Amino acid sequence: MATPLLYRAWVAASAVMLPIAGRQSMAKLRRADVDPKRAREKLGHASQPRPAGQLIWFHAASVGESLSVLALIDRMGRALPQAHFLITSGTATSARLVASRLPPRTLHQFAPLDAPGPLKRFLDHWRPDAALFVESELWPQMLRRTHARGTAMALINARMSQRSIERWQKQPALAGFLFGVFDLILTQNDAMARAMGTINAPVDRVAAGINLKSMAGPLPQDDDTVAEARKALGNRPVWVASSTHPGEEKSVLEAHRQLLKRFPDLCLILVPRHPERGDEVAGLIASAGLTHGRRTRGDMPHEQVYLADTLGELGTWYALSNIVFLGGSLHPIGGHNPYEVAQAGAMVLSGPHVTNFAETYAEMEAAGAARLIAGTQDLADRVADLLSNDIARASGVASAKAYAEAQTDKLDSIAERLITALRLRERGPDA
Repeated sequence: MATPLLYRAWVAASAVMLPIAGRQSMAKLRRADVDPKRAREKLGHASQPRPAGQLIWFHAASVGESLSVLALIDRMGRALPQAHFLITSGTATSARLVASRLPPRTLHQFAPLDAPGPLKRFLDHWRPDAALFVESELWPQMLRRTHARGTAMALINARMSQRSIERWQKQPALAGFLFGVFDLILTQNDAMARAMGTINAPVDRVAAGINLKSMAGPLPQDDDTVAEARKALGNRPVWVASSTHPGEEKSVLEAHRQLLKRFPDLCLILVPRHPERGDEVAGLIASAGLTHGRRTRGDMPHEQVYLADTLGELGTWYALSNIVFLGGSLHPIGGHNPYEVAQAGAMVLSGPHVTNFAETYAEMEAAGAARLIAGTQDLADRVADLLSNDIARASGVASAKAYAEAQTDKLDSIAERLITALRLRERGPDA
């Protein structure tokens, strides 16, 4: 296949831009308190030795994509007990969260910049036997240079916006050049599988998979913090509103104000999606006339609202209630992962804007494990129903747990499909 002009232009431009891009990317990581040695991973300088034997590389973009593959790595690791795994991602936040949840025999590195030097150093050092790219994190040179070394490759959890699809349709030669490297392309759903056929992807290697974000492993929880929080709460009823975005906290707080009239000792644990908004959200709580404690001050949940404005503790807060409202859904943001809530043994309430997890929500609603709500009043009514009806709440929780358990077989099937398509058993460990 002839090399498209756009690809050649990108290779040339990346070499010219590397000094500036390299300094900027490393400076950004250092500002996030990343060790300078680790920041040099962006230039392809590995900070750890390559483990002997078979190495399977997963490349993701940021937090959600990185965490989505952990359960898949765990399943593949059980089927390939001699294999080692490498995760690359681009952000300091993803590195910190992944580091706390790495499966056995798994390492993390920052992804090299998409330029000749960093990629050559990265690939020379790690020599992956297989490479799996997540969602739409597709860097042209990373794909082609990995493919040129004979590495088996897959695109998993493939997802693109309509705008991205239209852009690819205007560049069929480039699309074929890049998507042709994959031995298997697993999309999030049937619609995306059909769309891949319109952008010159190899249709005989495209198949509908599952949304891996809906299969992520259980969120970690701190047992000591859970015990301390439960002691502070005593017998008070609790509900959680998590991953909320600007504009949603006002609705949640108004719903809580209404609920307090009926349940005066009710506690709301409010977990904004971005903890750096803590001061802003604290102001909203005060403006609503509600008392609150704050995790970043070291408080425990004694007040009407507990603002959990830290990163990586969501599993701990889910352990305190079996009623969870999941944000990013009252406005057209696309929703967040309801599977994590179900795994924690809680009933999911969500707004109507859940396009990122449409299939998952449809299945969970049908199973009685989730309910979509229309707005503030509906949220207050639904939470009140669950708080006052033990049978309905227990039924929803049981349905959520059953749904979570039923996904295990699906993930095992995806893992086996990838092992077969990438010929990982045939390749075996190489010393």
